[in-house]
Amino acid sequence: MSDLLGRLRSRGWRMTAQRRAVAEVLDGEHVHLTADEVLARAAVRLPEISRATVYNTLGELVALGEVNEVATTDRAMRYDPNAHRPHQHLACTGCGILRDVHPTGDPLAALPEGERFGYRVREAEITYWGLCPDCART
Repeated sequence: MSDLLGRLRSRGWRMTAQRRAVAEVLDGEHVHLTADEVLARAAVRLPEISRATVYNTLGELVALGEVNEVATTDRAMRYDPNAHRPHQHLACTGCGILRDVHPTGDPLAALPEGERFGYRVREAEITYWGLCPDCART
């Protein structure tokens, strides 16, 4: 579970009905929704929520470091509430679903010193690509 709602409460984030709807939609495990998917799900909870409010709230959550933006091949940014536990992603090239994965070892160690070109590397984003079980059956 991402515990997004708990983190936002502990920060004293002003929880309006609209912000709560967005945060509730994002809260969970393996959540990687596009802004349009967040809007559609939030509108089920709060029909009067606007597209601008959803986009503004997502931008604020990213700026706060409570949600990560994840780029995918479908060109739509996805929003990941699992921002405080280091992880990588497993992506299906068929349907586009993303899953959080926690491989062992240090991903920075995989980049040899000679390939760093003088950079002081702080983090790595790794995505594993393949077919999910549903897409592999077809």
